[in-house]
Amino acid sequence: MIADLPAADLPRFDLHMHSTASDGALSPQELVELASENGVKLLALTDHDTLSGLDEAAATARQCGIRFVPGVELTCRWNTRVIHLLGLGIDPAHEGWKGYIENLEGLRQARAEKIAKRLVAKKLPEDLLARAQALAGSGQIGRPHFARALIEAGIVSTESEAFDRYLGQGKPGDVKAEWPDMHEAIEQVKASGGFALLAHPTKYNLTFSRLRILVKELGNAGADGFEVAYPGVSQEQIRLLMRMADQHDMYVSAGSDFHTPANRWTHLGRFPQVDTPRQLARVLV
Repeated sequence: MIADLPAADLPRFDLHMHSTASDGALSPQELVELASENGVKLLALTDHDTLSGLDEAAATARQCGIRFVPGVELTCRWNTRVIHLLGLGIDPAHEGWKGYIENLEGLRQARAEKIAKRLVAKKLPEDLLARAQALAGSGQIGRPHFARALIEAGIVSTESEAFDRYLGQGKPGDVKAEWPDMHEAIEQVKASGGFALLAHPTKYNLTFSRLRILVKELGNAGADGFEVAYPGVSQEQIRLLMRMADQHDMYVSAGSDFHTPANRWTHLGRFPQVDTPRQLARVLV
């Protein structure tokens, strides 16, 4: 899977970012405008388990002269492990999305209620769910909203502290949900005309031996590739990921995974640069 566009002709791009439609801090319009200010000319909005911000982002991108790629980041399962699948270049109007997204919304809401119940049982504020839902607004509710609610309630000082004490792995707010199997997520993305790629593969606490198995199974299930450049990935990890991409003849992608301007370690359009003909952005431009 090699694109023909020369690297010199590739505009500045970012194919992974989040708005208030899920757990981002900026509205889709504000997000695209900030991306434009940062020189991004090709972008994908990839909110968690929702397509609700795509119309607003697309309209703003047209006004800013930016090439817009409709996207989504789907929560799914590989065996018992939760992973995230990026859908890039999808058709949001594809009829299969309605039922699929409604199911995810129901799973997220049920999980939020369980998180709140567990945290209240630990003597945290009884209105925690209401606070988190207010912060989520009309977007998909997730653990970052509970983290912000805990800050608002004066329980913790930062989101990192909220995850360390209450919401991270093995903590009271670490509630599992029966997310769709990765095969279902890949099938849905592909049926809507999109490219299916594993998001931030080094962030699942997997050894590279296990990651190789996951990538092989993703390829067998019809996935197109995986992210190779994003905040926090090392040059050695990039080298190993690129070796896997070559081995399985897959596309690679790159993005900032931007959520909020408050996170100083990431910014729109900022991630390690990887010059490769496997870069999916060359196809999407």
